[in-house]
Amino acid sequence: MSERTPVAIVTGAARGMGALTAARLARRGYAVALVDHPDVEVPGPYRSASADELERAAAACEGRGYAHLADVRDPDALAAVVAGAVEHHGYVDVVIAAAGAMAGGVPTWETDDAIWRSMIEVNLTGVFNLARAAIPAMLAAPEPRRGRFVAVASAAAHEGLPLLAAYTAAKHGVAGLVRALAGELGATGITANAVCPGSTDTAMLEASSALYGLTDRSVFKAQARIERLIEPDEIARTIEWLAVDAPGAMTGAVVDVDGGFRG
Repeated sequence: MSERTPVAIVTGAARGMGALTAARLARRGYAVALVDHPDVEVPGPYRSASADELERAAAACEGRGYAHLADVRDPDALAAVVAGAVEHHGYVDVVIAAAGAMAGGVPTWETDDAIWRSMIEVNLTGVFNLARAAIPAMLAAPEPRRGRFVAVASAAAHEGLPLLAAYTAAKHGVAGLVRALAGELGATGITANAVCPGSTDTAMLEASSALYGLTDRSVFKAQARIERLIEPDEIARTIEWLAVDAPGAMTGAVVDVDGGFRG
């Protein structure tokens, strides 16, 4: 009997570290559901990826990627993605919560409801929605099972970023959520970990630059001891390792890939 194809679900998969992670998992033999949505609008300069970008990211998975237009703020949409993966492949093995957005640019006391809601709903509730939809499918695998849940947090998960209070609060929440998941999953064979990127050369960093009134995002190099921006694939490689190669004893970890962040 042929061995079952392992299955991964990646949100925020249309570009940047999400797209690169999907491609890496596909090369490792996973069937990958790439999830993103072009209509996730937040106040300010950040713009969500396009449907065309999602299709290109799926094509880069060379026959192992499947594009799904779904908003992480919509639990039913994520449940449908998970149900489709289970219908076609039996179980879900790896879940990557990489969807995120950026808004802010004002002090905490000037932050309006729209900024607060969008940052919490996309960056934190989106991870919660994905966990709630996918973990039951992971637990349905027969023992001894091996499942991996990885969330993308941020250096903001342990630093206070000025003028980005809502984003910072959401990313702190992601770290706490992952630690709680790890405690709940215990000895099930499913681990939960988070990755905390520093200043990574992505569309989100470009939006951060605009929020701070900067015209060149390379100035963020000064935040890192390595004195350069982090490449998105450096984050994707870390996520891949946590999803495929990391030992089962590694759970509840919040892994910094921030170039030695120094604020």
